[in-house]
Amino acid sequence: MEYRIFGKTNTKPSLLGFGCMRFATKKNEEGIDVIDEEETEKMLDYAYKHGVTYFDTAYPYHGGKSEVVLGKCMKKYDRSTFLVADKLPMWKLEKTEDVRTIFFEQLDRLQMNYVDFYLLHALNRDTFKKGKEIDALGEVIKLKEEGYIKHIGFSFHDDLNTFKEIVDFYDWEFCQIQYNYIDTDVQAGKAGIEYVKEKGIPLVIMEPIKGGNLASYSSDVEKIFKDYNKDASIASWALRFVASEDNVCVILSGMSRMEQVIDNVDIFNNYKDLSDEERQVIEEAKKAIKARIKIACTGCRYCMPCPQGVKIPQNFSIWNNYSMYNNNSYKWQYNHLKDEEKASNCIKCGKCEKMCPQHLEIRKNLSLLNEELKGDNNE
Repeated sequence: MEYRIFGKTNTKPSLLGFGCMRFATKKNEEGIDVIDEEETEKMLDYAYKHGVTYFDTAYPYHGGKSEVVLGKCMKKYDRSTFLVADKLPMWKLEKTEDVRTIFFEQLDRLQMNYVDFYLLHALNRDTFKKGKEIDALGEVIKLKEEGYIKHIGFSFHDDLNTFKEIVDFYDWEFCQIQYNYIDTDVQAGKAGIEYVKEKGIPLVIMEPIKGGNLASYSSDVEKIFKDYNKDASIASWALRFVASEDNVCVILSGMSRMEQVIDNVDIFNNYKDLSDEERQVIEEAKKAIKARIKIACTGCRYCMPCPQGVKIPQNFSIWNNYSMYNNNSYKWQYNHLKDEEKASNCIKCGKCEKMCPQHLEIRKNLSLLNEELKGDNNE
């Protein structure tokens, strides 16, 4: 397993981090998706036993159950042999005291006495401002002084100027941004990577595979990769692209199936930086990919729940897949959603757009996708 020195934290985590936002799921007796704890434990065990030491969760993941299941599954291991990252939900804070209340709720869910890496979650201009007003960071610093937190950082979703403002606000020990070979100029982007590198702040990368979008393509795009290396998984190109940035110390992969864990572990157990030739292959593929994607939704689910019941990320996933694969089975998928789940049920209230970290025009695009996908799907 590839390990990298994590800035000034005196830690050396695995380059592959297990993102706990997309655990394996199954239907319960009521037909609701819940974490498949048995399968998830097998996946976490495999990752841990093959060298993964960094496990990233957050307060809202899986409706609050991600922290619980992670803690339960990892309880059998020596706590000093792995690292846990958790996050403070900035959007829930109303007063300073909320920081401590939420943090100890998280420790209780995890069944742990401390958190290695604690992040102010999904900072943007508004949540950063609110956090300063109630001195949320000051309270997190106190928790660190009391021994409950080892290292303080933040995760980010906004523009580059806001990113720089937040970076300069405090002597952060690390930060976490979204980055992949499609979105090099989105949010903090490549410029943000260079900015924190100059300041000696190590990076954790989220969405390296763009919510799974960079793991499989239509045959013409996949051919570009396979013609160069028929044995490499499509996902490996995305992960190695991000890992080739020398200030990146952890790459989070939201693995939901065992085969993804096995592939990702293999990538980082036999890791090599991209060659110049391989970078050119990616550039060629990017041109073909960008011509097909309809909307840059990562499936993070910050827009959910929709008051009307529209399954926004699922709608966009179907639309993008339909476009990329040119396959009418995705039309069938859309037309077999429940009526309340379809894009056509959107009343354009705008609640989703206020929560979207990508600042997508959700209402406009739901209307467009409904026009394209509705109706006869047997053509």
